[in-house]
Amino acid sequence: MIETFNWWAITVSTVLAFVLGGLWYGPLFGQAWMQAIGKTEADIQPTPAPFVISFFTALLTAVVLAWLIGALGVTTWLGGATIGLVTGIGFIATAMASDTAFCGWGMKLFIIQAGYRVLYSILMGAVLGGWQ
Repeated sequence: MIETFNWWAITVSTVLAFVLGGLWYGPLFGQAWMQAIGKTEADIQPTPAPFVISFFTALLTAVVLAWLIGALGVTTWLGGATIGLVTGIGFIATAMASDTAFCGWGMKLFIIQAGYRVLYSILMGAVLGGWQ
């Protein structure tokens, strides 16, 4: 099945998720996110590791979504976006809600973190479903 993947769509989906992360944790919600994790800009020491890990986790998410979309026979951007929404909420946000409850991270951090993951799942699904 891996040979039938649209690797261009997977790559574009991954890059879109990464770009969304830059916007999400930058100008859109960067200050709120830092406040929610109890840090300031001075506390953040940029290193490549989180960016590399984030890129590859987004890539893995895109590959899994591509497999799921193909297995379900989805062939439209709207169908793909729906699969992204369902998996984003049903798997990612619910797992993060459990982590939030046990770790005491707070609702603000949960909404920022889960919101990003759900939105990038929707974007990925739309690209993967529509780019056949």
